[in-house]
Amino acid sequence: MNRYESKFIQKIVEDLLHKLGPKCLDVAKYPVGIESRVDYIIDLLSIHSNDVRVVGVYGMPGIGKTTIAKAVFNQLCHGFEGSSFISNVKEKTVEQLQEQLLCDILKPNTWKIDNVSKGVNLMKDRFRNKRVLVVLDDFDQLKQLEALVRERNCFGPGSRIVITTRDEHLLTQIEVDGKYHVKELHQHESLQLFSLHAFKDTHPEEDYVELSNAIVDYAGGVPLALEVLGSYLFRRNISVWKSAIKKLRKIPNRQIQKTLRISFDTLDDDKVKAMFLDIACFFIGWDKEYVVEILDGRGFFPDIGIDILIQRSLLSINDENELNMHDLIRDMGREIAREVSYDHPGKRNRIWLLEDALDVLNNQTVRTKFLWSWTSKQSYILSNLM
Repeated sequence: MNRYESKFIQKIVEDLLHKLGPKCLDVAKYPVGIESRVDYIIDLLSIHSNDVRVVGVYGMPGIGKTTIAKAVFNQLCHGFEGSSFISNVKEKTVEQLQEQLLCDILKPNTWKIDNVSKGVNLMKDRFRNKRVLVVLDDFDQLKQLEALVRERNCFGPGSRIVITTRDEHLLTQIEVDGKYHVKELHQHESLQLFSLHAFKDTHPEEDYVELSNAIVDYAGGVPLALEVLGSYLFRRNISVWKSAIKKLRKIPNRQIQKTLRISFDTLDDDKVKAMFLDIACFFIGWDKEYVVEILDGRGFFPDIGIDILIQRSLLSINDENELNMHDLIRDMGREIAREVSYDHPGKRNRIWLLEDALDVLNNQTVRTKFLWSWTSKQSYILSNLM
């Protein structure tokens, strides 16, 4: 075979790959509530405009960002000259992410990038005339995003980029054209999703309706929790369901907590972490300005700290200027506080249950000093360890 035949065959392969287009991604076993959210993001993308447009999707862990992004990709990818869905970014270097992007869009070519600048220049050279769709899933580092989408003129007219993240501020830094905050499922959507996993039906069995509603209330519209708990309770009897609900009220599900904790663990400021734990244990439902005074007295920097927690979807402020937190996030924070010492409350830095507080105050062996305060909303103890 001469080199002309080889080039001809290569061209045929490339044309076939292009015509076959990208493979659709597996979205979810039961994609409840996805369609309306996908439609909203597609509206933000303004597909028919000729500019390069970047849209960010953010929200707490387990809320369905990746599922929605996959559904958006599947719906749009066949209308572009090239497409790429990049995930599992924590396992890859920046150079590897650039290689994947180049390979996905310019298949079957392979690339070896040994420095970020080279990757940016290659993307400029190869993508500037291509209309491409790129989805960057679960990004939390600015340097990763800048290496891929810092310069929009790298991409051809009409290109679209979707970024999912837990950190809204990252989207502000990249200067996205639009943001979509993924909120909890509605009650009827939650019950349907839970029922599909627990009963393989869109509604709970008659004897399980009340128990199912209790689980749905606990999950608070978070798809991850609904899926995990529904699968866990599948084909278990009523007595087991009651026992599981009773346990959940005291001990959060570990599988759910492991996912939720990612947002806490990736906070890079110990004072912000401590502030989050204080709010989770004591200050939910309190006036923001009053809490700011307390946290300021604790040696924190509450204004920037609260802003960070809000941007990470760990905290919210309601119309009455009160601090709010999703119940699962709250339970995650309290579980972290309990981890200091499960069996001996006096060894913990934070105690929020009255029975634990009384136990500690009656324990003569406690060596730490505590500040006791009682309000009409709740009792709390803060250690003076800081």
